[in-house]
Amino acid sequence: MINLFRTKIGRLRIIAILEGISLLTLVFIAVPLKYGFDNPAFVKMMGPIHGSLFLLFLFNTLSVGVEQNWKFKETTWKVLLACIIPFGTFYIDKKILSKL
Repeated sequence: MINLFRTKIGRLRIIAILEGISLLTLVFIAVPLKYGFDNPAFVKMMGPIHGSLFLLFLFNTLSVGVEQNWKFKETTWKVLLACIIPFGTFYIDKKILSKL
């Protein structure tokens, strides 16, 4: 685990996991609480956290893509698309990022 902090790809993997967790928290916990029980507090708390992690993930993906010479049509777009699909970042971590 400590080795992940030493490389850009490792940091991208950590950010991907955190972004995926925040997306799942919003989709499956916060939004149902907001609309089902009229309690928007959790959305107000998790929204900015998820937004920050989302932007951090985007910038780090583009940075790693440029550094690793990823072809946009082969790798970069898949990693970028994963952050808007629930469970997508976990899939990308297993299929692409863990192999780099």
